[in-house]
Amino acid sequence: MAESLPEHERILQEIESTDPACVGPTLRSVYDDQPNAHHEFMEKLDVCIRNHDREIEKMCNFHHQGFVDAITELLKVRADAEKLKVQVTDTNRRLQDAGKEVIAQTEEIIRCRIQQRNITTVVEKLQLCLPVLEMYSKLKEQMNMKRYYSALKTMEQLENMYLPRVSQYRFCQIMIENLPKLREEIKEISVSDLKDFLESIRKHSDKIGETAMKQAQQQKTFNTALQKQNNVNYGRNMYIINGRVPESKYEITSKQTLEEEDEHEEEILTAHDLVDFSPVYRCLHIYSVLGDGETFENYYRKQRRKQARLVLQPQSNMHETVEGYRRYFSQIVGFFVVEDHILHVTQGLVTRVYTDELWNMALSKIIAVLRTHSSYCTDPDLVLELKNLIVVFADTLQGYGFPVNRLFDLLFEIRDQYNETLLKKWAVLFRDIFEADNYSPIPVANEEEYKIVISKFPFQDPELDKQSFPKKLPMSQSVPQIYIQVKEFIYASLKFSESLHRSSTEIDDMLRKSTNLLLTRTLSSCLQNLIKKPHIGLTELVQIIINTTHLEQACKYLEDFITNITNISQETVHTARLYGLSTFKDARHAAEGEIYTKLNQKIDEFIQLADYDWTMLEPDGRASGYLMDLINFLRSTFQVFTHLPGKVAQTACMSACQHLSTSLMQMLLDSELKQISMGAVQQFNLDVIQCELFASSEPVPGFQGDTLQLAFIDLRQLLDLFMVWDWSTYLADYGQPTSKYLRVNPSTALTLLEKMKDNSKKNNIFAQFRKNDRDKQKLIETVVKQLRSLVNGMSQHT
Repeated sequence: MAESLPEHERILQEIESTDPACVGPTLRSVYDDQPNAHHEFMEKLDVCIRNHDREIEKMCNFHHQGFVDAITELLKVRADAEKLKVQVTDTNRRLQDAGKEVIAQTEEIIRCRIQQRNITTVVEKLQLCLPVLEMYSKLKEQMNMKRYYSALKTMEQLENMYLPRVSQYRFCQIMIENLPKLREEIKEISVSDLKDFLESIRKHSDKIGETAMKQAQQQKTFNTALQKQNNVNYGRNMYIINGRVPESKYEITSKQTLEEEDEHEEEILTAHDLVDFSPVYRCLHIYSVLGDGETFENYYRKQRRKQARLVLQPQSNMHETVEGYRRYFSQIVGFFVVEDHILHVTQGLVTRVYTDELWNMALSKIIAVLRTHSSYCTDPDLVLELKNLIVVFADTLQGYGFPVNRLFDLLFEIRDQYNETLLKKWAVLFRDIFEADNYSPIPVANEEEYKIVISKFPFQDPELDKQSFPKKLPMSQSVPQIYIQVKEFIYASLKFSESLHRSSTEIDDMLRKSTNLLLTRTLSSCLQNLIKKPHIGLTELVQIIINTTHLEQACKYLEDFITNITNISQETVHTARLYGLSTFKDARHAAEGEIYTKLNQKIDEFIQLADYDWTMLEPDGRASGYLMDLINFLRSTFQVFTHLPGKVAQTACMSACQHLSTSLMQMLLDSELKQISMGAVQQFNLDVIQCELFASSEPVPGFQGDTLQLAFIDLRQLLDLFMVWDWSTYLADYGQPTSKYLRVNPSTALTLLEKMKDNSKKNNIFAQFRKNDRDKQKLIETVVKQLRSLVNGMSQHT
């Protein structure tokens, strides 16, 4: 009990000092302590309340007088307060009446101030929006004026600087949504412009290339003229007339040329003048600004590769005219001039590696195309113009930094084609010259005509010079013409060698090789064909041999001619020699062989006219008419051979006599001839005697002794054997070196004897009744048997 009292006091203190909202836990502790504890707490609480009441009563009693005094004072003030209230009310009323106007003005001021604040806010916002709208308007204006690069820059400024400041407005959102569309539109427009540009340069590439090639050619001409002018200035002796240095004719011409070049250069347009490159610049800048430069580069290169393939594709009939080649080269040059221009004025759109790769691809295609189409060219003038175009083409592109060595290597291949076309052309010229020639010595009536011929052909003959006019030169008209055409061929071949950047030694070697081809193949073939032609007779063949002799002698002058052109001495180790000597020797040999053949053919024609009566009993007493005509022909023919070299005439004469002897022998031994009488043999002997007389008359000088008569020795011994009927001597001496009938073959004698044996049987039916005839018949049979044994012995020995 004693313990609970301090606890109740503590609880009461907490209740007094604690916030009324928190009294619950304190009161709960009263009921939680002990049973019936709340009764004690209540008692304690009543005690506490009575104590507080006593204290309040004491305090009221202490302040009661003061309270009474205050109430009294308050009552006094109440009357005054009423008066004051009435005054205040009246004053308030009057003040309210007076303040109504002020309130109205104040409200108006407030409203104006609000408007002013709103206007200020609007102005501030408009100041932020106006630059955006101005920039967007500027963007639209730039789009309309097709200033797309500037438009993209404006877009960048809008996005980065202006739109972020006013992004909360709807119109800004619309702008933001429109900007990508505008970019795509600019892309499409720029690509369209680029396509138009690509189409434009495709159409103008030939004009661009033509202009570039013309500039390169004029520059080369200018440099060449300037170099030659300098050489003339240094090379000639300087002398002064009337105080001035005279100008050479060449210098005046060079100055005129240079002045003309200057005039032309003013008119020539560059690639930049012919084509507007702004679309490609613009497109490049646009894609660069859009951060898509690589895509543009790939697209541009892809399209240009396609155009390159189209440009490199030639027309099927390009080889027919030089204009076809010129257009082809101009397009290619124009293409690469544009690429070179793009390379130097843009950053990264075209690189040197890319252009080199494109050029190597194009160069391979160009070389293949030129190889194919040049092979179709049959006109040397067209091939020469093609070569000049290739040189200008190569020089032009070399000036732009493209390697062109392979083109000059190709020119060496085309040079062979050019030489082939030249050879074909000159083959026609040679044939025309040979066809037009009369194959007779050139007549000259006076000194003037003689000098004209000498000016065309290097002919020297002291003996002929001593003769008076009129006189004849030994060669025919074709010789100086052939010589002139060979020189023209050398000039034509030299034209191709110009501007090939080759040394004089190489040019000299090329000229000599091509001239050798002309001599050894073309001229040789023409001579061989000429010699084989049926209408070329013996007189013409003789003249051809004389002509080839003089042409052979002129070869050294052709070598000097080439030396003067190239300034390369013939003594140089690597200098080739002309093979004209062998060419003309071969032609001469062929002509000589043809002479022998035609002589033999003519002899055969005369022999075909022979009409022997092989059964005649007695000879006519004179030689056959056909043989006398043949001998007269041979005699007149060999007189024409006086201008031939001695050995040729002698060989021809010996060949003719041998062929005549062989033909006469074959006539006797012809298998179709069955019977021969002794009278026919005697008549045949008369013809052989005429042949021997012709041989002994020395129709061609130079034979020693009876050399020519030996051609008929076989016939002579055979006829002597039958005429003398000296069979005993023949059979006894057969096989002996000293035999009188050494050249008589047993088979030949047997064949002829059998023909005579058959004739004897036919003509002497009653020979058996005459003793002499019977003895002769027996002798013939005996000789036949012996000859057969000799022939059989020879065959067994063989």
